Amino acid sequence: QVQLVESGGGLVQAGGSLRLSCAASGNFFSLNAMGWYRQAPGKERELVAGISRLGRTYYADSVKGRFTISRDNTQMRLYLQMNSLNPEDTAMYYCAARRGEIATSPGLWDSWGRGTQVTVSS
Repeated sequence: QVQLVESGGGLVQAGGSLRLSCAASGNFFSLNAMGWYRQAPGKERELVAGISRLGRTYYADSVKGRFTISRDNTQMRLYLQMNSLNPEDTAMYYCAARRGEIATSPGLWDSWGRGTQVTVSS
């Protein structure tokens, strides 16, 4: 089992930046893919970005060119650098992990953090 704890969320003005972190503990080396999901009120949870153990990445179209996902396997951490934020990025952001490859369906992920809130003001 893997435990995930997110940090780095907050309130930022449109055009600003935030860096989210996810600290993993437990059987980290059993994992392959890690990812960041977000969920806004009244909307479905969506995969924002994912990264495999070997560094293959996935980005949702809405964040391409603005967000960058990275991971440090030695420190067991996952990051999401978010630039040029806009109010549509406001959501709870969740760290997720799974043994398989990157997948867009939330039901396919094995472990979840509790989330960190990101609010972008206009």
